[in-house]
Amino acid sequence: MGILDWIKANEVLLSLLGAASLLMFLGSLLMIPIIVAYIPEDYFLRLKQNKFPRKPLRQIGHILKNLMGGILLLAGICMLLLPGQGILTMLVGISLLDFPGKARLQIRLVRLRRVRKSIAWIRHKAGRKPLILPDSD
Repeated sequence: MGILDWIKANEVLLSLLGAASLLMFLGSLLMIPIIVAYIPEDYFLRLKQNKFPRKPLRQIGHILKNLMGGILLLAGICMLLLPGQGILTMLVGISLLDFPGKARLQIRLVRLRRVRKSIAWIRHKAGRKPLILPDSD
């Protein structure tokens, strides 16, 4: 079976993957800059581990927030291979998730030169102050 036969046999799957890729690309172009622009400048100085809430309504919100973070993290991983802002999308997804070591991972990602420059550029264009990062570990 040649590659052209495989493409013809999986035309619907490839069309769906193409549409999903385009949707993620456009969504990341629109949403990620807005989210990055509105992160408080001292966000990385006041990171703390969130505890699971006790009230049922807050638990649902907590679960939905983590679900959205997981979706953004997976979309960011896909965008490493597909068009889109992969690392920034992963950073936003990670910021919504709750897991041990989250703060260290976020700070490590933001300290990557390309990520730091992208964030600074987005915040500058939005008229926001640069992010303040804690001193090195």
